[in-house]
Amino acid sequence: MRRRRLLFRAWRRGVREMDLIVGRFADAHIGALDEPALDDFEALIETPNASLYAWVTGAQPIPENYDTAVLQKLIAFHHRSGAPL
Repeated sequence: MRRRRLLFRAWRRGVREMDLIVGRFADAHIGALDEPALDDFEALIETPNASLYAWVTGAQPIPENYDTAVLQKLIAFHHRSGAPL
């Protein structure tokens, strides 16, 4: 149930670009995330769109409390996939 809720929220952030960034990652990885990683992912999707976008694109440094393995996977996923940012 939690994974379904997070997946739904990942695709409905309110900004299409962020829906694509976070939603595609969630589609590919939500099933493999353990509970602590789900906690980190949930914290990321609570983050304002502008901040998360700036971190993913490298426009701003990532604050230490958000620099998790999940965020690093999300960034790597989008750079490998060639998804436009």
